[in-house]
Amino acid sequence: MQEAILSRDAVLVERAAARVSPELAIVVPTLNENGNVPLLVLQLARALEGIAWEVIFVDDDSADGTSATARRLARRDPRVRCLRRIGRRGLAGACIEGMLAASAPAIAVMDADLQHDEKCLSEMLERFRAGADLVVGTRRTENGVVPAGLSAVRKWGSRQATKLARRLTGVTLADPMSGFFLIRQETFEAIAPRLSTQGFKLLLDIAASQQRPLRIEEVYYSFRPRQLGQSKLDGLVVFEYAGLLLAKVSGDLLSTRFLLFMLVGVSGLGAHLLALKSALSLPQVGFDLAQTGAAYLAMTWNFWLNNRMTYRDRRLKGFAALKGLLSFYAVCSVGAVANVGVASWIYGEHPTWWLAGTAGALMGGVFNYVASSTVTWRQR
Repeated sequence: MQEAILSRDAVLVERAAARVSPELAIVVPTLNENGNVPLLVLQLARALEGIAWEVIFVDDDSADGTSATARRLARRDPRVRCLRRIGRRGLAGACIEGMLAASAPAIAVMDADLQHDEKCLSEMLERFRAGADLVVGTRRTENGVVPAGLSAVRKWGSRQATKLARRLTGVTLADPMSGFFLIRQETFEAIAPRLSTQGFKLLLDIAASQQRPLRIEEVYYSFRPRQLGQSKLDGLVVFEYAGLLLAKVSGDLLSTRFLLFMLVGVSGLGAHLLALKSALSLPQVGFDLAQTGAAYLAMTWNFWLNNRMTYRDRRLKGFAALKGLLSFYAVCSVGAVANVGVASWIYGEHPTWWLAGTAGALMGGVFNYVASSTVTWRQR
């Protein structure tokens, strides 16, 4: 008798859970999207009528009260959730954290800027139900160009980035730059450890990181112009994108952050040589003084660019930036010793100047990366 009661209660619990458990979770990364959040929830409610869904806003500590607005909505609507991240920034990282917090079998990612067509979610879910592992919301294009919602510069950049991604990673998606997609939960869980938390192009990272063939389908839609707020994309995204592509080409043996650090180092070398040449053109300036000044100018350049790009999720500001610069000087000074030591040792064994110089530079770069990650931009 007791077993029958327990069995009946278990069935009732399962039925109750089926009524409230979401089939679809929509993850929305936000940064200063206060005005868009209520509008998006309203649009989702209209577009997903009859579907058990939830929306998870992952907010990077917006200054305009975005997380507070999301929580007010959550108190009235249990389908709304909010994760507030403090001390961390980045669209890809926000998406990954939100997706890992979702329990629904289908997880969608979309922007809060209302440019993605929420009405496509029901069709994307149908494709998921039919067996698709990944369904991409592909922006309708004309000859590879998104006709609306992007500036002329961003249209050109999107087209070139798409061509480069296909060539280097082998991804065949029509729109690998899309930020609107739906993925099977267990598929994402399997890929998640190999994904970069930096940058903006999570879909490309997912498509390039798969270790087994996925059933991928695409749903076309018209990309809408932004109505409120401002785009989070800036010129540094180009460098982040380059780092992601190089990481994928290396088979993820090298991290995106390390590759960005090395790219910054290459630009710093250019700054160093330019400063050295300029200093040597001045009267009564010897090589030693010119080289020292150029070295510290390059260090300053590298710190500024790394702070803006490589460690943008840990960006130092105000007095903390000054302390960080001083610690970066110290780290790079030790790295220079490692550089010279390794180069001298290799040159003694194999007197080939370019081989010794390259090995020394790489050793110095690796040391600087490891040391600056733990000292200058340590995770708080």
